[in-house]
Amino acid sequence: MSRLAAALRSTPVRLGFLVVALVAAVWAVASQWEEVRAAVTAMGPAAAAGALAAGCGYVLLTMLAWRSLLAGAGTRLPLRTAFSVFFVSQLGKYLPGGVWNVLAAAEMGADHAIPRRRSVSVMVVTVVVSTVTGLALAAGTMPFAPPQVARTYGLSVLALPVLVVVLLPPVLNRILGLALRATGRPPLEAPLGWRAVGACAAWTLAAWVVAGLQVWVLAVGTGMAASASALVLCVGGYALAWTVGFLVVVVPAGAGVREAVLGLVLAGTLSSGGVVAVVLASRLALTVADLLAGAVGIVLVRRRPVRGGSGGR
Repeated sequence: MSRLAAALRSTPVRLGFLVVALVAAVWAVASQWEEVRAAVTAMGPAAAAGALAAGCGYVLLTMLAWRSLLAGAGTRLPLRTAFSVFFVSQLGKYLPGGVWNVLAAAEMGADHAIPRRRSVSVMVVTVVVSTVTGLALAAGTMPFAPPQVARTYGLSVLALPVLVVVLLPPVLNRILGLALRATGRPPLEAPLGWRAVGACAAWTLAAWVVAGLQVWVLAVGTGMAASASALVLCVGGYALAWTVGFLVVVVPAGAGVREAVLGLVLAGTLSSGGVVAVVLASRLALTVADLLAGAVGIVLVRRRPVRGGSGGR
């Protein structure tokens, strides 16, 4: 692990990571470009623009969730710095493995004197918060979902009570302490408190609502009834799709898995062609939002790294 961290500190490796991540993200769009273009054309520009705006709002809210938890751990980043560290590192989620965005965030955070153990811990906890809140919304969606969704994924909500207990600060800090000790790292300087975890959960819930709104805008543009129950289905359905896609770590950014689950949720409310159009357009909008945020983050990256003892581990 120490050799991997040392390699990630070298400029060629970090630049190479950025290039590969950008290529992987662009390929996620280009590989299905004809199908995506047809879907967006059928929906019209208003739905496409609304979906992109909601996608940008969603990724911004996820950054604010991470930033609030990082503040609770002892580092209060200016919004500009948080934007660059978070969104440039998040391009790594388009690479297979599920860990590259976490490692990139640790290395970029070290440039701003954030201990790597703190960066990794906060990013991991942020993902756990996303998983817990996503499963909670999915559980609330089950009554609105098609029967095959409840049969296929209903058992996944059984893990929710366990995950909620894990997020309780006394339990969470103990787990983080054991994990850091097992990897030879010192404990966090400041334990995560109720306020920090609660703020992260609140921002994350808001992000899920906006992501579901994005799917709803696309679905309504494709023929779904513009009802409150449909919006609830889209919110919980996207949260479930993201959670399942995230757990399949060998697939970059849940590609394919997320679309399959979301398509299953929307089946019965749209035609088969409409389902394909919505899931592809949703993926496109969120990928473009990631790319736009990453591009802005690259522009905002400070060229004068701040290294110190607190950033080393």
